[in-house]
Amino acid sequence: MATWFLALAMAFIAVFVLELPDKTTAITLVLTTRFRAAPVVAGAAVAFALQAVIAVGLGSALTLLPERVVAAAVALVFGVGAFLLFRESFADEESDEADGARSGAVAASFRRSALTSFGALFAAEWGDASQLAAVGVAAKYAQPTAVVLGTFLALMSVTLLAVLVGRKIRDRVPAHWVQRGAGAVFAVFAAVALWQALLG
Repeated sequence: MATWFLALAMAFIAVFVLELPDKTTAITLVLTTRFRAAPVVAGAAVAFALQAVIAVGLGSALTLLPERVVAAAVALVFGVGAFLLFRESFADEESDEADGARSGAVAASFRRSALTSFGALFAAEWGDASQLAAVGVAAKYAQPTAVVLGTFLALMSVTLLAVLVGRKIRDRVPAHWVQRGAGAVFAVFAAVALWQALLG
């Protein structure tokens, strides 16, 4: 039992420390300024639960995937996301000028918001340092349940912190500027992933 708790603690600490300054936190901030908090957290929870299971169950297989293929797929996802966010930001700016300034999350359905959050966060975590850390902890302690739980709790802790910060930003910044900032963040991640795909 002591080994189980040690594995859980090690997974939590390793993943939390790696995720705090990571792109996943930035993406969660962006999503929370774009959508309501509840669907973002729901989408994140499903994405992170799957990623934790994948990291522990198929960890060694992940390292065999071609890095260029993974990076190219991530670049495509973020590139499309950046395009859509920029397009919507200009449409929202016209709406704001016609209807008066508005603040708050975009009125998207729970399902759409959760699916968007799931897709963005699942893609961001694929092959991430925190996922590899979970693989290492699982290999060292041979306690898969504890590592899955520790990894999941760490990812959700960082997500909830990002959601709290994102809500404060959303209440103070016009929606179309939030979307443009989000588009810029996604474009940067797309460029980095494309660079990795070309040079990897």
